Amino acid sequence: MPTKPQLPERSSRGTGGLTALDGLLVIDFTRVVAGPACTQTLADFGAHVIKIENPDGGDDTRAYEHAEIGGESAAFLSLNRNKRGIALDLSVPEAREIALDLIRKADVVVENFSSGVMKKFGLDYEAVAPLNPRLVYCSISAYGRSGPFASRPGFDPITQAESGFMSLNGFADGPAVRTGPPIVDMATGMSACNAILMALLARDRLGRGQHVEVALFDVAMGMTGFYGMAYLINGENPGRFGNSPSGSPTVGVYEASDGPLYMACANDRLYRRLVVEVFNRPDLITDPQFATRKTRSENKELLRAAIAEVFASDTLENWMAKMKQAKIPVGYLRTVEEGFNAPEARERQRLNRIPHPTAEWVPNIEPPITMSLTGTVDPVAAPLLGEHTQDVLRNILGYDARRITEVTQKGVFGASKPSTG
Repeated sequence: MPTKPQLPERSSRGTGGLTALDGLLVIDFTRVVAGPACTQTLADFGAHVIKIENPDGGDDTRAYEHAEIGGESAAFLSLNRNKRGIALDLSVPEAREIALDLIRKADVVVENFSSGVMKKFGLDYEAVAPLNPRLVYCSISAYGRSGPFASRPGFDPITQAESGFMSLNGFADGPAVRTGPPIVDMATGMSACNAILMALLARDRLGRGQHVEVALFDVAMGMTGFYGMAYLINGENPGRFGNSPSGSPTVGVYEASDGPLYMACANDRLYRRLVVEVFNRPDLITDPQFATRKTRSENKELLRAAIAEVFASDTLENWMAKMKQAKIPVGYLRTVEEGFNAPEARERQRLNRIPHPTAEWVPNIEPPITMSLTGTVDPVAAPLLGEHTQDVLRNILGYDARRITEVTQKGVFGASKPSTG
């Protein structure tokens, strides 16, 4: 039976603290991963993010099966913190009018529908920009919003595969491997957030907003990094190197007598320190086969075998102590369970729990950004489907009870009535 970690209650940041994005109104039409990751960062730092979902099930991640608590999925909870949620059936004209009313007041709109969907609803940038010239409108897609591939659906692993990114992951004698977490989705969300913040800065100078786009394929291609750049320079197709970039014998996973470690001893200075001070094997630097980085690469299998033999002669904790004393970059090869229960996670206060209306408490992973003057807001769990519909209509749009009853009867909130939250 798995043992869940015991999480502390999240302490409050106190009252009166400024956040970086105070007063920013974001209308969030996104779903799944890349878009919600972007808008969650905006919400974490004080933006008022209103997430619009289809009342028939909402965001696809609500049904993901990793784990659930209080009827809410781990995937949805992990990507939609600090947002207010409303449910609108955009196929109903009156629902589209509500969306337009929100966009008129917004600073930012973010959408990641399939190409043409926002245009079909009359909510695309060309349609709404005249209503709100200062609007920053961000579109996230697989292959961009223009060109011959704009209508192609695409997801994180597809763009990992098609961009060449996936071909770099795995071992030389095995197939290409996608990353476990959806790294292209997450990086696209970060890029979209950057694009929005840059457009907001530009708005201060230009006096108007603009349309910004981020595509998963473009991000995946950019993430090939220096491997992609090397191909463009020398024309050689890079291969897979497993845990040792460029086949370096002093970078990768090694086994101590009782467990694995990951070492990144990537330059001559560190290598000399490793073999002399830690291994007490000066022959691994005086031997001409291992004297320089070039010769070590040429004889990497011999060197890797020698290093593996040394590591196997002692325990993991002894090696970790020796290597840390010598300032050799090294780490434990942990599972998620081990990583989340590690002293680094505890001391950096990365994990806690926050209140939730149906689960009492849900886990929370803190944002990975620290700002000295404008910190994050106190986290609020991801909304239930349509949880804040009436609150948004009343307090953001100024609808009275009669207007809310009218649009409810038109079916804009789906079959059920909007929440009174």
